[in-house]
Amino acid sequence: MTAFFWIILSTFFISAISFIGALTLFLKEKILNKILPSLVAFSAGALIGSAFLHLIPEALNEAGIGENAVFKIFLYLICGFSTFFVLEQFIGWHHHHDTRHPEIASFSYLILISDGLHNFIDGVVIAGSFLAGFPIGLATSLAIIFHEIPKEIGNFGILIYGGFKKSRALFLNFVSALAAILGGLLGFFLLGKIGGGILFLLPFTAGSFIYIAASDLIPQIKQEGKSAVNFLTFLTGIIIMILFRLYINE
Repeated sequence: MTAFFWIILSTFFISAISFIGALTLFLKEKILNKILPSLVAFSAGALIGSAFLHLIPEALNEAGIGENAVFKIFLYLICGFSTFFVLEQFIGWHHHHDTRHPEIASFSYLILISDGLHNFIDGVVIAGSFLAGFPIGLATSLAIIFHEIPKEIGNFGILIYGGFKKSRALFLNFVSALAAILGGLLGFFLLGKIGGGILFLLPFTAGSFIYIAASDLIPQIKQEGKSAVNFLTFLTGIIIMILFRLYINE
């Protein structure tokens, strides 16, 4: 099957994950609060594993082993890390997983806007990854999926708390998530013509993954109890990425 097919399928599936927030309607708040830290830890492990075991090695393979090429790869990685730092600090690009914030409806709209931008970039990332090869595309999509699950649950809770009715919150969250498909289409048609863009995008994405895991997810799970359980789920995310690296690469 073509890269275009996998890009559309992956981005559509990731968009559909926005409806996972509906599951919280059937869970008691106490149960949800116990499950969410483990999901966040698992997501952090998957992101770290994808960055260090898939994205960076693939970028180095694409660029070669020359000193100048390696320098560029890690420079792009730093650019990705720094870009997400700037976005989070000055635009309000946060990955919330806690529904206890006191913000009102205006903050809910900010969540929708920032999440839409994030989903759009996820789509571009998936396009670039599948254009680089099926294994790297599958691993990257899987890491994004693991990250989306706790994020979408958290976002849905924030929308409800901000004043949206449950049906309206589900709909708006899904519309925001559809930006991933748009990003996938744009990435496919642009990156397919500009091969050098892939070489930039892979380490840039690795840097963003490292930032999200290290700055947003890991600090949050450290604030939670049951550190041993969270660490084990964190390792599980990494182990899954190791297995992907061992069994889907030629």
